[in-house]
Amino acid sequence: MPRPFPPPAFRIGDLVVDPPILQAPMAGFTNAAFRQMVREYGGTGLIATEMVNARGFVWMDENEAEHPERLWGVAEEPRPLAVQIWDNDPETMAKVGHRLVEEYRVSVVDINFGCPVRQVTEKAHSGSYLLRTPQRMFEIISRLVKACAPTPVTAKIRLGCSPESVNCNEVARVVEEAGAAALTVHGRTAKDMFRGHADWDRISEIKAHLTQIPLIGNGDLDSAEKVVDAFRNYDVDGVMIARACLGRPWLFAQSAAALRGQPIPPEPSLPEQRQCMLHHYDLVKERFGEEKGTILMRKYACCYAQGKYGARHFRTHVAGVSSAEEFYRVVEEYFPMKTKEEIRAEREAEQAGSMT
Repeated sequence: MPRPFPPPAFRIGDLVVDPPILQAPMAGFTNAAFRQMVREYGGTGLIATEMVNARGFVWMDENEAEHPERLWGVAEEPRPLAVQIWDNDPETMAKVGHRLVEEYRVSVVDINFGCPVRQVTEKAHSGSYLLRTPQRMFEIISRLVKACAPTPVTAKIRLGCSPESVNCNEVARVVEEAGAAALTVHGRTAKDMFRGHADWDRISEIKAHLTQIPLIGNGDLDSAEKVVDAFRNYDVDGVMIARACLGRPWLFAQSAAALRGQPIPPEPSLPEQRQCMLHHYDLVKERFGEEKGTILMRKYACCYAQGKYGARHFRTHVAGVSSAEEFYRVVEEYFPMKTKEEIRAEREAEQAGSMT
């Protein structure tokens, strides 16, 4: 049955997730600068890092190299904070999980069993590849739970490896039996990648196969209204917002307000969105320096422009910038400053004027 509305906070171990909205870990995007942007707007119950390659972490540690770039900011930033790791070796995962708990004092250690990217699946036999071997998943989770105790360990999965091999119900039972404190499910199979629509009916059905741990749904949540609908119509304890937040870090605050029954804050004006993007750029540039920071910011800038009139023209120009001077010039000249509705109204006014 659907959960009561408004949805209550839920627990991951001893951690209270309130509001019950999580920010998804996304490789190449959810670094410390992005996480700070999300925190400044508010509305999340749990924020996550990018996924960290456990084997790479161990190699860097053994060779006294700097710790993974994806752990930038983790030691100092506010809590709660989840770090997501991936690999297929229980001992390696346990070693890294223990370090994250002891040295970085993270709030949650999350295991990636959902990544569909070929480099992770076919080459490293990790991520969603492991959905083929639930027993291996059990070994990884149970070993990690012991190594991280009392810090909770969670898992993120997909519905299965392909539409022909959906096994999320079986996997959910394995995840819980292994001692995980929560399960997040993306409503597509690995073969689907990000095509089509997330199957929230399938996600909801998993709840009946869990007896103690919370279920978090993920997929296609790109508005506050869809977040509300997810809680009203599906049997989930929490939701996780992913790609839709990349150019809209205020989406969490909008969603949290909607869940409280309050008016949804309007989208920031385009000048405000541009200023948000420039603030984000300052944070990235401060950490990585001008050249590397500018190159890294290209993809974020494209996200901020997505869906706006003139976005394609802006992307074409921002894709080649490599200095702060170039970045600011392109933003000033090409970042969309009028909505599609405003453009349409102007054109209609011009047409009306030409007919008089």
